[in-house]
Amino acid sequence: MEEREQFPEVAGPDPADDHPQPPGDDPTELSLRRRVFNLAWPVISENFLQTLLGVVDTLMVAQLGAEAIAGVGAAIQIMFFIISALSATSVGSSVLVAQAVGAQAFARASRLAKQSLVWSVIISIPLIVAGLFSAEWLIAIFGMEPAVSAIGTEYLQVTMGTVVVLTLLLLGGGVLRGAGDSRTPMLITACANLVNVVLTYGLIFGRLGMPELGAVGSAWGTFLSRALGVAILLVVLWRGRHGITIRGRQGWWPSLQLARNILRIGIPAALEQMLISVGFLVLTIVVARLGTLALAAHRIAFNALSVAFLPGIGFGIAATALVGQSIGARRQAEGWMIARIATEWALIWMGSLGVVFFLFGRAIMGIFTDDPTVIEMGAAAFRPLALTMPFWAVLFVQGGALRGTGNTQYPLRVNTIGVWTSVLLGALLLRLMGGGLATVWVAFLLVAPVTSTLLLRRFRRAITREKLVAAFS
Repeated sequence: MEEREQFPEVAGPDPADDHPQPPGDDPTELSLRRRVFNLAWPVISENFLQTLLGVVDTLMVAQLGAEAIAGVGAAIQIMFFIISALSATSVGSSVLVAQAVGAQAFARASRLAKQSLVWSVIISIPLIVAGLFSAEWLIAIFGMEPAVSAIGTEYLQVTMGTVVVLTLLLLGGGVLRGAGDSRTPMLITACANLVNVVLTYGLIFGRLGMPELGAVGSAWGTFLSRALGVAILLVVLWRGRHGITIRGRQGWWPSLQLARNILRIGIPAALEQMLISVGFLVLTIVVARLGTLALAAHRIAFNALSVAFLPGIGFGIAATALVGQSIGARRQAEGWMIARIATEWALIWMGSLGVVFFLFGRAIMGIFTDDPTVIEMGAAAFRPLALTMPFWAVLFVQGGALRGTGNTQYPLRVNTIGVWTSVLLGALLLRLMGGGLATVWVAFLLVAPVTSTLLLRRFRRAITREKLVAAFS
């Protein structure tokens, strides 16, 4: 009864209607707006905390000198690639749990939770082996000095050797978000981050009664804090959350069928993140040809952009979970309304940030550097970035909503092609027209309206098809 009250059956605008009714003061829409916002803001906060934690860790490691920061930075660059894949794989668990919860099939949702944890451990085994035996080779790719490579290798071995806690944390968090609970993962992340700051400080510098491990102390601090997060997560799931619990002996034996179902949704999402990451790496190479000052401006602008993405990512994840629940409950009109509401929220937040970037680009750049050339380059780049923000808001949320229907293949194709087209077009515009950093980002402004429109239209078609299937089943 509690879950039925939390997810009431509602009527919504027909997605085939070109002129849906305005929201007005419909209490149903107001409740949906609260659900979307309440699920999105913890995700935004959690991602912000993770970003902030990375900054704090970097500042502490930097106290050890340039060799330490370079070695740890190289290892973290590899881990970013792995984390993006693992994070996206958790989408499979999140979508299937959301659909099970929406259908009130809590026994199935609980079994999915157990299988997600089991397969987290299984997935970790080859990563652990690869990390222990291939760390030195992976770090050697960067071509750094021996002393720097030694630091990076040791850091990567510890991080990869303890990757099981990371996979458990990511997939377990995906289960809770699928059930509609993003607040618990946020609180767990906040707790782990606070502990990580203390442990990292103590283990790097040998303070607070801890051994002095140098740069690798950052890796051990991260592992121990994540282990604490996993312990809390398992307690929460054991006690039960939104009808899901991992209590009981049944459902723990690895199921290849369930793994296939999870990976069928998760692998395209993981591949999407990896290909996009490589695309932005190529973009950095393109920008590097413009010179050191342009590269510095690009890095600052990109850091600001990563913060501006947080609302879009948060509302996109909320759309994935809530649309998945609506599909599971066969309330397709509600799913359509949820996607629209999440898109509106993302447009408001990212559009506002776009206005700030457009008007105050120089001031933002001045926070990071006092070089007038870098400030001018970055401010010029902020203008096309600001104009692209609304389209990216639509892209994030509509892609997330489409994943909620179980379709991760289409966002993979559209988003990957969109990023790579933008990168290649930016390189072409530089060659044909010249210009600086702003020219590169103009390419994204030209491509983003197309990709966002494609995702919007595909989701409307998907939700209409689901509605027809439900009507005749």
